Amino acid sequence: MLARLHVRNYVLIDSLEIDFPEGLIIITGQTGAGKSILLGALSLVMGSKADAGMVSEGADNCVVEAEFDAVDDSIKAILEENEVEWEDGHLIVRRVVNRSGRSRAFVNDSPVSVNVLNDISGRLVDIHSQHQTLLLSDRHFQLRILDDFAGNAALCEKCSALWHELSRLKTGLAAVEGRIAAIARDRDYNEAQFQQLESAALVPGELADLEEEQRKLANAEEIKTCLCAAEELFVPSSESEMMPVDASLKEIDKLLSKVAKYIPEASELAERVVSCRRELDDVCSEVSTMNSRMDMSADRLEEVENRMSLIYGLLRKFSCADEAELIACRDRLSSELYDSTRLEEEAESLRDSISKVSADLDDVAEELHSSRMAASGAFAQAIQDSVRGLELPYAVFEIDLSEAPMSQTGRDAVRYLFSSTGKNPVEVSKCASGGEMSRIMLSLKAMMARFSQMPTMVFDEIDTGVSGSVADKMGSMICDMGQHMQVFAITHLPQVAAKGSAHYLVEKHINAASGAVSTISRLSDEQRVLELARMLSGSVLTPQAVANARSLLEN
Repeated sequence: MLARLHVRNYVLIDSLEIDFPEGLIIITGQTGAGKSILLGALSLVMGSKADAGMVSEGADNCVVEAEFDAVDDSIKAILEENEVEWEDGHLIVRRVVNRSGRSRAFVNDSPVSVNVLNDISGRLVDIHSQHQTLLLSDRHFQLRILDDFAGNAALCEKCSALWHELSRLKTGLAAVEGRIAAIARDRDYNEAQFQQLESAALVPGELADLEEEQRKLANAEEIKTCLCAAEELFVPSSESEMMPVDASLKEIDKLLSKVAKYIPEASELAERVVSCRRELDDVCSEVSTMNSRMDMSADRLEEVENRMSLIYGLLRKFSCADEAELIACRDRLSSELYDSTRLEEEAESLRDSISKVSADLDDVAEELHSSRMAASGAFAQAIQDSVRGLELPYAVFEIDLSEAPMSQTGRDAVRYLFSSTGKNPVEVSKCASGGEMSRIMLSLKAMMARFSQMPTMVFDEIDTGVSGSVADKMGSMICDMGQHMQVFAITHLPQVAAKGSAHYLVEKHINAASGAVSTISRLSDEQRVLELARMLSGSVLTPQAVANARSLLEN
């Protein structure tokens, strides 16, 4: 139930914080006082669309916060799924709208999306607005109330889950079949591309090796000249007058060794010369090996450059950065060309799953149909009795179930048929007057209150189009609903306002600082008598109106 509502800077509401009790709560006020604004604030915190016009003039943002008690398990599951902390049986929902019209939502101080608010609000509050009689032409609404009466919640949930699973499987099958068709359509082109990549026999890192080899071959003559010159310096030819480097170092070693007899430090220098000789021997050997292996073949250079040209061409054609991407492209084409068997197996598996889920969905839809057929008579009779009790003694209300294409609600289409004269009932939205629609809608809402386990229900002038004893009976019906749940009744009729024990008055005040401001306050017993008298007689309170108001309250 709604325990507390806090509103700040919402349209004409400057600031209010009010607590609500259980049972039937009456809200009255003159036309334009702000009753609908208060209902709009509650709708906002429950997830309705936000816009900049909701923010009071001169304010940066508006805030609406609602506190609920007695949170059930379905709401707890939603909170846990969205990682929202919650206290046992306690829920605080807050909506903040800034000047630009953007909003933020919070549940127990945790930020949530508006979709989460909508999921929660659908289990907390049912708001019947002045124009909600339009729902009488909504087949989904009609079917939902019948299912609530029949106790089909588990079957409806199972049917919806199977329907969405079937839709997911069909979408997956369509995607796989599309890929199979694309492979078949593009087979020749893909096969030519695959053969081009396959014949290239690509190796990861090959291009870098080729580029290095190409640089060597393209500069082979210069490299050969340098290596021969270096080798000549290490080991001069017999015609040269140069002393080999190794011989020079041997001579230096011998001379230093003689000096070491007199200067000990020279011995260390001699050892370093010996180390240099060994290192230079290795360098000389590697230079000779490198020189002997140096290939100056023009044929090999042409072969390398042709191979590089092939790889560069493939990189451009397939928009790849290196050989690894080309190989991945080749493998993908191979998979598309030669792994169609796997796709066919996947498609066959999906078809089997679709067949099984379709069979399960048919079974659940048949169960739902049987349950709806069994409950429709008692449901129609209950609504008919309720409507007849609202001074339509000849009213007839019937349920027409027909077969429809399979959907998440099963295979049934429902129509509510009505006749106020008892003859030739037709669709209720096509024949009922405004007052009759209000009575039918109240009867349906009373049925929802009994079977949907909604903790709070709000009626915004559901008594529109009725008066007198009919209004009194509608008020009694709303009062009976308040015995089992929290009910808010926004009304202009004193017969309805006299019901229940909690009565709130919405008023509009004008002050120089903030202009028009709407407020709401709970009335004392005597204030309630005066408010009912105003509703009965208008702005001038007569003794007769006050006496009539007391009589209404006593009765």
